[in-house]
Amino acid sequence: MDNLAVLSLLALLPILVVGVLLAGLRWPAKRAMPVGFVVVVLVALLVWGMSPTAIAASAIQGLLVALTLLYIVFGALLLLETLTKSGAMATIRAGFTSISPDRRVQAIIVGWLFGSFIEGASGFGTPAAVVAPLMLALGFPAMAAVMVGLIIQSTPVSFGAVGTPILVGVNGGLSGAGPVEERLSVLGLDMPAYLEVIGLRVSLLHATIGTLIPLILACMLTGFFGERKRFADGLAIAPFALFAAFSMTVPYVLVAWLLGPEFPSLLGGLIGLAIVMFASSRGFLMPKKTWDFPARAHWPRHWMGTISPEDEADVAERRMSIWLAWTPYVVVAVLLVMTRTIDPITTFLTSGWRVLAVTDILGVTGVSQGLQYLYLPGFVFIATCLVTYGLHWMNGRQISSSWKVASSQLAGAAVALLFALPLVRVFINSGEQFNDSGLASMPLTLAEGAAALAGDAWPAFAPWIGALGAFVAGSNTVSNLMFSLFQFSTAEQIGVVPETVVATQAVGGAAGNMITVHNIVAASATVGLVGREGDLIRKTILPTIYYCLMAGGLSLVAIYGFGANLSTLWLALLLAALVGLILAMRRSSGKPNSELADVAAGPGSAGLTRGGAPADGRERTDMIPDPGKTPDGR
Repeated sequence: MDNLAVLSLLALLPILVVGVLLAGLRWPAKRAMPVGFVVVVLVALLVWGMSPTAIAASAIQGLLVALTLLYIVFGALLLLETLTKSGAMATIRAGFTSISPDRRVQAIIVGWLFGSFIEGASGFGTPAAVVAPLMLALGFPAMAAVMVGLIIQSTPVSFGAVGTPILVGVNGGLSGAGPVEERLSVLGLDMPAYLEVIGLRVSLLHATIGTLIPLILACMLTGFFGERKRFADGLAIAPFALFAAFSMTVPYVLVAWLLGPEFPSLLGGLIGLAIVMFASSRGFLMPKKTWDFPARAHWPRHWMGTISPEDEADVAERRMSIWLAWTPYVVVAVLLVMTRTIDPITTFLTSGWRVLAVTDILGVTGVSQGLQYLYLPGFVFIATCLVTYGLHWMNGRQISSSWKVASSQLAGAAVALLFALPLVRVFINSGEQFNDSGLASMPLTLAEGAAALAGDAWPAFAPWIGALGAFVAGSNTVSNLMFSLFQFSTAEQIGVVPETVVATQAVGGAAGNMITVHNIVAASATVGLVGREGDLIRKTILPTIYYCLMAGGLSLVAIYGFGANLSTLWLALLLAALVGLILAMRRSSGKPNSELADVAAGPGSAGLTRGGAPADGRERTDMIPDPGKTPDGR
């Protein structure tokens, strides 16, 4: 078969089936992913001509990758349980409340700033696995906690894990290709310098688009989890949200310009966190009215997971200083930075007996997978727990209980991941090396079909291909490895600057991390929220669409300039739609959250909190004056 349109549709079929089942029919991932796996196997066998052995080898490779993710998730769960049992989480909650009890402020500081720093240090889904349980411990509904952790998997992702998506993804995708070597010769650059050029363009696109991410985060929090579902309550915090955004994005761009692609997210997040924490502690731009969730007694069941750290009975009773409570997270950050930036340590952890490697699985050349069990964030989390036992004077009962709880919580994520990752590897490994049909792999076939439709407008579509790659593979790095050369070649064919198109690919790949299934499953597992992946995708798809539309519009303008052309019209329409949306949200008075009304009207336990408190004991909800401030907000 050589009909590109038909092949593109067939390549899309496994992704479409999973998307419909998860987001359309709201199936849990543990049911949807096995169906998607069967579909991709049938397409690989019947259309792409992959041998059963190659499919089986790819599935085993996927299982090994799934084990690495479960390792990371277990470490995150264990850290949460350890800090809960030691009493540190109670102190951390009190510390954030002392800065601001406003949930929007907490989400921006912990999610956007602390999460960006963790992404810069570690990447690979770690921020959501750290941020979601921390948000849960602060009193967020489990679904809101995961949503926050996923939405910030955008702007910092292209420079995550000390620049891996650029230094490994883009570099691996472009290195050695003839057209790229010719381009380097024309520009008079070597590959490291070329990557810095692309990295700077990536940072400028991200900084422009990502500046609104904290505000979008606040609006989604209030619109989906408020008592009256008012998105306008999120807009009310715009001055603080924009201040927090610029506190991260300005140093982020400067670092990309001056130091290259290794440290923009790491240093941008750290500098932004220091600036915003200092300013917030002094009341700078703090909202005059505090926004909080409705009373816990009225939360719908699907907002909540099976983990409730604030209700744990076996918590240390002694009071703990804020510095001692935060020390484990400092240890996590320091270990992540050291293991990623100090070459002798990195080399030691990623070589020799420290790596479990399985090569040429089932005799299929090129299908291999390694497990760097001392380098992965899961080991960092577990090592931090061991340090915490001594720092927080934990007893044997608390330690054993934390391991027991974390182990039991891990099972919920296992089924979905053990089918999702084999699906991904079969999809990616379907290229000429592993098939008898001579067809390009399914991802490349999809991209070629899209490029044939787009023509000169391709830069507007480039981020969607990057997002598709990340959605399927669960990694910006893998998306860049798959598509960077394709994006480069397509740009040259239509006669535009290839560096900008490749940068747009990397930005789209970062945006796709907000909706990738295995990130959602892994983050959900850390708060005990399993089976609600479709509901989360229906929410996080909104900022993903915004990100890809803006990246495409800015890329068109960067290439074709302003004037009477498609690029100007595209960007003008996007900005007009954005302004219209903001005005509509400001005019909306909101409406009672029907989910909350259903719970309030429900029988029996709906009238009690998890701790047994009467539903009449209302917690602070929506927008009320902050009792700790004067009427002018100071």
